[in-house]
Amino acid sequence: MIRAGIVGGTGYTGVELLRILALHPDVEVTVVTSRADAGISVDALYPSLRGYIDLKFSLPDVAGLSECDVVFFATPNGTAMLMAEQLLARGIKVIDLSADFRIKDPQEWSHWYGMEHASPDLIAEAFYGLPEVNRDAIKKAQLIACPGCYPTAVQLGFLPLIENNLVDVKQLIADVKSGVSGAGRKAEIPTLMSEAGESFKAYAVNGHRHLPEIRQGLASAAGQSVGLTFVPHLTPMIRGIHATLYGQLTTTELTPKISIEDIQALYEQRYHAESFVDVLPQGSHPDTRNVRGSNNCQISIFQPQGQQTIVVLSVIDNLVKGAAGQAIQNMNLMFGLKEDLGLKIIGLYP
Repeated sequence: MIRAGIVGGTGYTGVELLRILALHPDVEVTVVTSRADAGISVDALYPSLRGYIDLKFSLPDVAGLSECDVVFFATPNGTAMLMAEQLLARGIKVIDLSADFRIKDPQEWSHWYGMEHASPDLIAEAFYGLPEVNRDAIKKAQLIACPGCYPTAVQLGFLPLIENNLVDVKQLIADVKSGVSGAGRKAEIPTLMSEAGESFKAYAVNGHRHLPEIRQGLASAAGQSVGLTFVPHLTPMIRGIHATLYGQLTTTELTPKISIEDIQALYEQRYHAESFVDVLPQGSHPDTRNVRGSNNCQISIFQPQGQQTIVVLSVIDNLVKGAAGQAIQNMNLMFGLKEDLGLKIIGLYP
């Protein structure tokens, strides 16, 4: 039985980790930390977990986590990098759901996250936890940097086009919408439902902190730098991300007349063995409600009016495939378990 600890168990991603791990057949959650709620029973704060998690929140410290086999960090940026080295030295695997180890350049990380990186030497040891790209490396990893929610939806949507050199990588556009839970479990006026409800807005148009992460992943697939315009939006729903992605087809001797049917076939081939990526039939429009509560990403591809623009629609639940579910998917790989163990969750409807 894998002994798991969760640092930051009261945020949305922390509670989602608890919800999924509570039914995982090979995992026992042994430690859940919270500075604000130390000493309080987990099920007192979250009654939905009554009968599943019989623990009290404790203060986050290395000694309290030392008996774990794996520790998940569901914490704000800047926390995991303060504790990861000590845990790794004890042979404990670390899965970080924050952004602390996602960006390979520590100076760029500091630019986007507004603080100096406390463990820059660990960045090189961290593997980016997108299983559909890094599965073999993840299996051998001790430290995982889980992708952000926006980067997950965008990369999965764009990858087959980029890997097959079908689009101009200098002209990529990602127009992405997120539910309010993506902002975390904190009281901020813009994400209150009375403020966000009956409204819709773009934000961080000049530069969102997930932009360098997305560019890094797409550049790795392309083998060169990419030009990406990324515009996030806040929508009046709790869960879900909908990415509408635009690429301009390139015409070469190898692909002079590629059709939407050919591109559909490429996507189906790329993801046919992936448990959590579902390429919908041609002409389908994915809906965020169809993946709500699940670890699935649904994708569809369009070529409007048969022109040079390819439109990819990619939807995920930001708290599951965009966070906790993907983290557990990584854990399964790290411990040699079946990748979908504990993650066969059907989306909620309605």
